Amino acid sequence: MNAILLCAGFATRMYPLTRDFPKPLLPVAGKPVLDYFMEQLLDLEELNAIHVVTNARFWSHFQEWRADWLPRLQARDLVMHLHNDGTTDNGNRLGAIRDLELVLQHTGTATGTLVAAGDNIFRFAIRGIWQDFLTKSRNVLVAIYESDRQKLQRTGVLELAADDRVLRLHEKPQEPPSHWSCPAIYFLQPTALARVSAYLQESGAHDAPGHFIAYLVQKEPVYAHKTRAGRFDIGSMASFEEADQVLQQEPVLLDWELIS
Repeated sequence: MNAILLCAGFATRMYPLTRDFPKPLLPVAGKPVLDYFMEQLLDLEELNAIHVVTNARFWSHFQEWRADWLPRLQARDLVMHLHNDGTTDNGNRLGAIRDLELVLQHTGTATGTLVAAGDNIFRFAIRGIWQDFLTKSRNVLVAIYESDRQKLQRTGVLELAADDRVLRLHEKPQEPPSHWSCPAIYFLQPTALARVSAYLQESGAHDAPGHFIAYLVQKEPVYAHKTRAGRFDIGSMASFEEADQVLQQEPVLLDWELIS
């Protein structure tokens, strides 16, 4: 089993802080954003390799970060591969789905894979979702309950069936069909991964990963795990500062159980 972390963006909304430093490695409450997720990955059974895709501008930053992680990875018999997508600025970026395709060209699509953006700090444990992914052999998303309508209008929102199968993902809807937002963390089976190249050939939307999920749910079953625990999406200076302030005072993981 693999994990692919998408970390090749240039975070222009957070300039000048991220002009010469990658957003996933910004320190929040004393450690890089990406470390919070890495600590959860170390706890996942049957995970064999972590693939991190970045860009040419921040390549050296991630090499140094990887070196710091090597002792813990080796103790867990995990390997980490860095992938350089060759881009140098926001104008020539590949986009998240093309970056995913780049990594899949190296890994293949024969094994289940956790795909996640590198700029989220999740406040729920992913181990239970991972176990469901392993035992039930199905595609799984996370559905986070969000009561704020304006926030729902700025994110992907899930339309769910009674059995929590995903009927549609609505990207930034003016009229949200539910209170279930969908962060960029996806547990994808080989059949889903094999559709990435076809999606890119059929669609011009190669940046936001949610567009691929909206395509995928029309092709094969995808299910949601619901939770009322939240996340910090480090997408602006305000969210970065909020995460830093809150996590200096509170534990990262909340004790709210997954609903399903």
